[in-house]
Amino acid sequence: MRTHGTEVRRQALTLLRSGGKSSDVARALGLPPGTVRSWLHLDRAKRGMLPGSPERLCPRCDGRALDEAAYAYLLGLYLGDGHIMHYHKHRVPSLSIACSNTWPGLIDRASAAVRAVLPDNKACRVRSTGCTYVKVYSKHLSCLFPQHGAGKKHERPIALEPWQQRLVDIHPWEFVRGLIHSDGSRITNWTTRVIGGERKRYEYPRYFFTNASEDITRLFTDTLDKLGVEWKPTRQSRKAQNISVARRASVALMDAHIGPKY
Repeated sequence: MRTHGTEVRRQALTLLRSGGKSSDVARALGLPPGTVRSWLHLDRAKRGMLPGSPERLCPRCDGRALDEAAYAYLLGLYLGDGHIMHYHKHRVPSLSIACSNTWPGLIDRASAAVRAVLPDNKACRVRSTGCTYVKVYSKHLSCLFPQHGAGKKHERPIALEPWQQRLVDIHPWEFVRGLIHSDGSRITNWTTRVIGGERKRYEYPRYFFTNASEDITRLFTDTLDKLGVEWKPTRQSRKAQNISVARRASVALMDAHIGPKY
């Protein structure tokens, strides 16, 4: 098999980067067209110019700048309704965030967060019954979400790395927003009161967060404590834990920073 020296390859790449066609470059340098096309493909891949595979740097591995607020929000979404999958037919793992089709604004916001955190990777949407999965492929997902592991999240320990906790401490409301948008809700409760001898209906808003993982629930409540939001667990028979925020001042604080889904 004939080999070609480094200088010949450098000349070919110089011509190709200047806009030359692979067939013209091959003819000018006396090279097989397939060899020139292969060099062009490898050069584009190395420089991150191939469609669908422009990933170059990782915030954890290479120190690329990270949109910290978007990451804190995406971390909350991941801990709530996200999962990372390794498919046999794909060499690159994927992150999927399940979003109810009832909340199209949430789907848009999740997509924006993925693009902000992984700007070199293309996010896509996969429609399913009742929900849409916001999905992205990246070989650095385990770097960004070290909580990934075998089995369901509520069946294994979940703890933030020190660098993650630092970002949550800087952007606590974004983290809480991600958890509420995934496994939480804002509803209007009602009860009746006797006022002036007449029983009247009384309505009041409250927030709920429901998750089967004690660790994830603790991350949520610990962050609420730091933000001065009062909460309490509600009585329930099911396995998942339910956290309620119903005090007027705390609901007002949540409304100012979180608000209902949309």
